[in-house]
Amino acid sequence: MKNNQYAFGKENFILLAVSILIIIIGFVLLYGGKTTEETGFDPRIFDKRRLLVAPIVIMTGFFSVIYAILKKPKDTSNTKNKLS
Repeated sequence: MKNNQYAFGKENFILLAVSILIIIIGFVLLYGGKTTEETGFDPRIFDKRRLLVAPIVIMTGFFSVIYAILKKPKDTSNTKNKLS
């Protein structure tokens, strides 16, 4: 009797890895725009990429992590044979 039942299946781990990659991409989009005394105020910190695109990408990543955790793995064992 082999009882290898895990909470996550292969598909869950793949979805989780892709979700974490999406979050990392969102934080990379959010990066940049420094204000120093020598250069003064940098108006690029208010561009669309940092204020709109990056937060949407990050939230998409977090929602896909939740989906990857809650998704039920496919049942690979044949339940009909267990009943007989």
